[in-house]
Amino acid sequence: MTKRVAIFISGGGSNMLRLIDSMTGDHPARACVVLSNTPTAGGLEKAEARGIPTEVVRHQPFDGDRTAFEHAIEAAISPYAPDIICLAGFMRKLTAGFVDPWRGRMLNIHPSLLPKYRGLRTHARALEAGDRLHGCTVHEVTPALDDGPVLGQAEVRVQDDDTADTLATRVLAREHQLYPAVLARFAAGNMDLLYLPA
Repeated sequence: MTKRVAIFISGGGSNMLRLIDSMTGDHPARACVVLSNTPTAGGLEKAEARGIPTEVVRHQPFDGDRTAFEHAIEAAISPYAPDIICLAGFMRKLTAGFVDPWRGRMLNIHPSLLPKYRGLRTHARALEAGDRLHGCTVHEVTPALDDGPVLGQAEVRVQDDDTADTLATRVLAREHQLYPAVLARFAAGNMDLLYLPA
């Protein structure tokens, strides 16, 4: 049975596009909705152009009430009956109240080789630490920030002249390879680690 995938975004949606475009042919999943907390997110128009329904749930009206915000998200996606949620640049931390019912069915992409560099500024932090290898990770989502079982990692070699921006560009290219590949395996029930060396 084909899995239905909800994709959450906050911005331009480049990973979202790679996920949507990968879900064709004999892929075991299809995108059913794209949700954003930002009505001006560029990814919304891109999803609509591909025929994917979109929903917007702004977080600002909830004035810090995360539970109410998450109830609104659940109400927005419920009619689409998703089996899997893919976070693809969704810049809101979700609480245990939302995550726990989706445990084992929610994925995230993070721009570091977890468990290194949870949170923000991952590329700058890798450079500051003098790392020679950096990369990205796809993991199952748990209530803890950038935690959960790792399903895939892709490495990027750090170059001597790298800046945070140049490193970010190369890591993003690897994200675009890794996330669709992990989703295809995950939707088919394959939880083995996918490792893409530099």
